[in-house]
Amino acid sequence: MYRSFLFVPGDRPERFDKAAGSGADAVCIDLEDAVSPRNKAAAREAAISYLVGAPKAAVDIGVRVNALNTADGLRDVLALLESAASPAFALAPKVGGRADVDQLRALLAGRAAIWALMETPQALTGAGALCESLGETGGVVFGGADLSAALGSDMSWDSLYFARASLVAAAAPFGCQTLDVPFLDVRDLEGLKSETHRVKALGFTGRSCIHPDQVAPINEVFTPSREDVEKAQAIIDAYDANDGRVLLHEGRLVEKPVLAAARRTLARRRAV
Repeated sequence: MYRSFLFVPGDRPERFDKAAGSGADAVCIDLEDAVSPRNKAAAREAAISYLVGAPKAAVDIGVRVNALNTADGLRDVLALLESAASPAFALAPKVGGRADVDQLRALLAGRAAIWALMETPQALTGAGALCESLGETGGVVFGGADLSAALGSDMSWDSLYFARASLVAAAAPFGCQTLDVPFLDVRDLEGLKSETHRVKALGFTGRSCIHPDQVAPINEVFTPSREDVEKAQAIIDAYDANDGRVLLHEGRLVEKPVLAAARRTLARRRAV
């Protein structure tokens, strides 16, 4: 499970190693929005070269391809297929729904886990089917900037609350990971941390980011503290000792939803 998901521009190969050593759980080499049209070919070549030649890293390294309804998107996929590159994941941008994800999966034929950017109104309305297709091996990155532009809204918390909540609800039945949109002010780490606490409380499993300095605050928020782990284990132990019956533990009612939350805390800790 990814707590932090760091984007790095595909046409800045000198930053690839720094990104891989940032402490992020996943690094996404971006061939789409972060790269100008004239640099697409160079970015593609740099990404493939890095994915083929880089030593095995502790971090998962994947790639955001261009949309498959563009020539650059098709070139990205062909370059992956014609190389020895084995990215941890391929992230599809601007998906309209499940069909786009299924198409990328079919083209890559198991070469990489499939992720999607939910940044169009169509993807939002079809979020359930999209998340079902991605399943437990993939995830969705919330693309708040593009979605807000398409909706004619701003990027404030209130304006995008419905979209965030809808994505989390759509992903939950299928065990699909959900990553929130990057926090755009890279200098405001306190603002990042504060908003990330709200993101976590809403149910997101992690957050994407655009600068290495944002990785540590995000990881901190999404990593259960020792106290959190001890409390979760105590709840589980008390429930098991009571033969799986509802009980009061330290004055709090413990039933199945509380037990499930405690188990999620332990699972998140083990995934770190």
